[in-house]
Amino acid sequence: MDFNVDETHEDIRKAVRDMMKPFDDDYWMRQDTAGEFPWEFYHAVAKAGWLGLNIPEEYGGAGLGVTEASIVEQEISAAGAGMSGCSAVHINIFGFEPMIKHGSEQMKQKYLPRAAAGDLHVAFAVTEPDAGTDTLNLKTQATKVDGGWRISGQKVFISKAQEAERMFLLCRTSPREGKAHRGLSLMFATMDPEAVTIREIPKMGRSAVDTNELFIDNLFVADEDVIGNVGEGFKVILTGLNAERVVAANAALGLGYASLRRATEYAKQRVVFGRPIGQNQLISGQLADAKIRLDAANLVCQQAAWLVDNGKPCGKEANMSKFLASEAGFNAADVAINVHGGYGYAKEYHVERYFREARLNRIAPISQEMVLNYMAEHVLGLPRSY
Repeated sequence: MDFNVDETHEDIRKAVRDMMKPFDDDYWMRQDTAGEFPWEFYHAVAKAGWLGLNIPEEYGGAGLGVTEASIVEQEISAAGAGMSGCSAVHINIFGFEPMIKHGSEQMKQKYLPRAAAGDLHVAFAVTEPDAGTDTLNLKTQATKVDGGWRISGQKVFISKAQEAERMFLLCRTSPREGKAHRGLSLMFATMDPEAVTIREIPKMGRSAVDTNELFIDNLFVADEDVIGNVGEGFKVILTGLNAERVVAANAALGLGYASLRRATEYAKQRVVFGRPIGQNQLISGQLADAKIRLDAANLVCQQAAWLVDNGKPCGKEANMSKFLASEAGFNAADVAINVHGGYGYAKEYHVERYFREARLNRIAPISQEMVLNYMAEHVLGLPRSY
C-alpha cells in the first residue's frame, strides 16, 4: 500500500463534501422525524454521478473500485447523513456486483445504465424470519413453470422495498440436500404489488429509509431474470460479500467521525466552572480515545479496500474492518452523548440520532458475533462453533 496522498481520492472527498453542504444535520433530523425517504439528497447524489461509481463504464458507470466507494460512503456519513444517507444510495453505488459479475449481457445492458442514472430502485431480499444469518436454511420456494418460476415465501428486514421497482431475490429452486449451498438461486424479480405485500417495520433509527417485511405469493420471475446459473445463487451473492463489509465499515466510520466532530466542537464551546469542559481530562481523554480508535479502524479499512481492489485474499481484513469500524463508530457516538451531558439526549444536538444509527452497525450487514466466529474458525483454526 502507498500512503502518499492520492490526488484523485482527495478530489473525491472534496466533491462529496461540497455536495453534502445543503444536507446538514437539520435536514437529516427532519427526514428522521418524518420517516421520509431523502429524495432531494438521492437526486443530488445521482446528479453528481456517484450512484454508478462501481458500475463499469460501458454501462454508464464510473468503473471505480471499493476504495472509491468507501470514500464516498464515509464522507456522506461523516457529513451527518449517517446510515440514513448511506442506506438511501448504497445499492446503486455498490450493490449491483452480483449482476455485474454474473448477469447476462442482455440483463446488464438493460438495467445497469438505469442503476447508474438513478432511476432504477432496487432492494436486496435475502433475510428470512426463520433463517436470519443462516442463509442456507431459507425457505422461500421457487417452482419451475413455462418461461420462468413461481415464487412464494417471506422476507424480513428488507431496506428500500417501498421505493423499489425490483429486488435481488434469493430463493430455493431445489430441496436442501447434499452440499447445502446448492439449490439456491438469485433472481432479479419485480416488486409486483399483485404478488408482493410490503409491511414496514417501525424501528429504532435510520428512519429516513424504510425497513420491511415482504410476503410473496405466487410471484412470477422470467427465466431471463435469473442471475447466474440456477442452483448457484449462494455463490453469486458471495461475489461482493467482502467488499460490501468494507464499504459498510466506512459508513460506520463516517458516523463516528461525525460524532467526534460535534462532541469536540461542543467541548470547546461549553463552559462550566469557568472553563471549557474540553479542558477537563475526563472529557478530553474520551475524545482522544475515540479519535485513536477511529483512525486505527480506518487504517484496517484502507488495507481491506486495497486488497479487494487488487484481487487479493481479504476475508480476514474485510471482517476485521467491519468489526473495528462498527465498534469505533458506536464508541464515538456514545462519547458524544457523554460529552453533551443531558443535551446529548435532546434531539436538537443531533448526537442522539448518531447514537441510534451507530448501534445498527454492530448487527448489520453481519453481527459482531459472526465476525468473531469467522475469525476464530478461518484465521485461528479453531473448531466451527455453529
